[in-house]
Amino acid sequence: MFNRRTILAGAAALAFTATTASAQDWKAKYPELNFAVVPAENASGVTERWAPFIAYLSKELGVKVNLRIANDYAAVIEGQRNGNIHIASYGSASFSRARLTGVKTEAFANDRNIDGSTGYYSMFFVLAKSPYKSIDDLKGKNLGLVDPNSTSGNNVPRFELNKMHIGDAESYFSKVVFTGSHENALLALAQGTVDVAANQWTNDNDSTLQQMLTKTMLKNADGTPMKKEDFRSIHKSAAILNGPYAVLEDMPADLKASIEKAFFDAPTKDKAAFERLSDGQKQGFAQAKTTDWNDTIELIKFVDSLRKKKGS
Repeated sequence: MFNRRTILAGAAALAFTATTASAQDWKAKYPELNFAVVPAENASGVTERWAPFIAYLSKELGVKVNLRIANDYAAVIEGQRNGNIHIASYGSASFSRARLTGVKTEAFANDRNIDGSTGYYSMFFVLAKSPYKSIDDLKGKNLGLVDPNSTSGNNVPRFELNKMHIGDAESYFSKVVFTGSHENALLALAQGTVDVAANQWTNDNDSTLQQMLTKTMLKNADGTPMKKEDFRSIHKSAAILNGPYAVLEDMPADLKASIEKAFFDAPTKDKAAFERLSDGQKQGFAQAKTTDWNDTIELIKFVDSLRKKKGS
């Protein structure tokens, strides 16, 4: 005879079998996954930061996850466009650029800061010993940016400059230099190659500047380590939404769900890997959806319009 308990047990067994079969289906199609990140620091630093988390993902998903360190934001965009990059760590601007140019990528999470917020800022930094107190003081000087697709290192700085009635940075400054990374922008500032540098900043303990100071990567002319007091911020943008982690839209739903679960479980399942990834400055991952970056898409369109005006 069948009773309610027997029926429920049978249903549960069928559900488990179906889930297991489904997982095996995507594992057969995706025996390996590629995860791309854009370095905010040198390549060895990126590997040291990400390797434990990548190992954790491999264990949780049951397939090998490969870390791909992209040369720039465009490489991540193109990697997802051609389907070679399955998971990507984006900046807000680069994700928006990917969406604008037809890449079938979807956001599922972003970083939650230690205070629970999910945003950061773009800052203009100068050396404290310099005479510069505002952007007005820097006309005809050299500006260091990060990458054309960097949010805090190019797009938001240009938007902020436009609010100051500086629509063409290349005309206002003597030279505008794309340094290639957040670290390189600050190195250029420390070495005097540029007079002002745009960079990301969340709080005094969570920024590229603080990471570099902690690792004594910034030096004075005599070789002594620089300190926080050697730098001055002369402008801070409005809050920017932390960039998303995104997956290819056309991957199986259960694979995407497994990736999301692994991310959200990370702070408790592998605390050491998560804290290495975040320098202990993040609370965890926040739920996110693609439409959260609609405002950033509008920002990208605006910056594009500035470029078109300059070229016309």
